[in-house]
Amino acid sequence: MVEENFLDRVFRKGRSQNGWLDEPVSDEQLKQVYELMKWCPTSVNCSPARIVFVRSEAGKAKLKDALSPGNIEKTMTAPVLAVVGYETRFYEELPRLFPHNPAVRAWFEGEAKIGFAETTAFRNGTLQGGYLIAAARAVGLDCGPMSGFDNAKVDATVFAGTSIKSNFICGLGRGDPSRLFARSPRLSFEEVCKVI
Repeated sequence: MVEENFLDRVFRKGRSQNGWLDEPVSDEQLKQVYELMKWCPTSVNCSPARIVFVRSEAGKAKLKDALSPGNIEKTMTAPVLAVVGYETRFYEELPRLFPHNPAVRAWFEGEAKIGFAETTAFRNGTLQGGYLIAAARAVGLDCGPMSGFDNAKVDATVFAGTSIKSNFICGLGRGDPSRLFARSPRLSFEEVCKVI
């Protein structure tokens, strides 16, 4: 049986943070988050997520102009920002990541398959971003995910010269509970799910 406190921390009581306490996040904690999330499933084990952890004030300042006004303060004050991107050429790693099928790279490579490869990268990179949030909460970190930013500017700042594109940014650290508003409702099982 999964411990109720764990379920509360990761799911029921985990909140998207709007402010942060001045407590550092160590490299070891960041590595721990990745070492958990990497085991979660992706299509043909494609693992397209690429993450840049931004801790320095200089690094955050470079991102500031790309942010929507409502996201600036909570982004700049987060102990660490995880810029979650997806590698559009993820298939280059497939011979290593999916070794039991040597033909798998050809499913995604080539001019005619760019759209399929990009869709696969975005979908699975998004999945991995969700796993990052769950893993961070599991190890005791709070998260502040956001998509309110100019992707092209973030790509030019963080992923310049690569085939990686940004998906979302997630603040990581210890959230300030005084900055949270009342929890918003969620849809019920009956509204969302159907068993057939």
